[in-house]
Amino acid sequence: MKCPYCGHLENRVVDSRLNKEYTITRRRRMCDACNRRFTTYERLEMTMPMLIKKDGRRESWDRDKVVEGLKKACEKRPVSMAQIDEFVDSLERELQDMGEREVPVRLIGERVMEGLRKLDGVAYVRFASVYRQFKDLNEFMSELKDMLGGPEDAKG
Repeated sequence: MKCPYCGHLENRVVDSRLNKEYTITRRRRMCDACNRRFTTYERLEMTMPMLIKKDGRRESWDRDKVVEGLKKACEKRPVSMAQIDEFVDSLERELQDMGEREVPVRLIGERVMEGLRKLDGVAYVRFASVYRQFKDLNEFMSELKDMLGGPEDAKG
């Protein structure tokens, strides 16, 4: 592993830990040249299905893209990076368990919204407003009413 500070290739592992699901190994390493420490993560590389975009294009699964979208939705909310990582881990497992070679990107969006709905209501609404591309305030309010479990026509 190349040291991110000095570029030296020789280093040693000073600590290793597994995550709760035993799927990721976190390693603390120390460079033999500059003695600085850095962290690496090992995860099993699994074949993920191709995503079919709305316009029919195919795109490779990009975990970082999903994590970044979740981070934006959860910004300034009480949702930890650990919760986001756990959710994306479970989403990846679900996609692999499906055994499909291609999956519509719509399915990913819906799964992300379901997960956010359970994690944090505000993050869910933020994500839904971008994902669903509401055309006006009425569509947005309808989504909020659905989320809150209220009637479609909420008259006092």
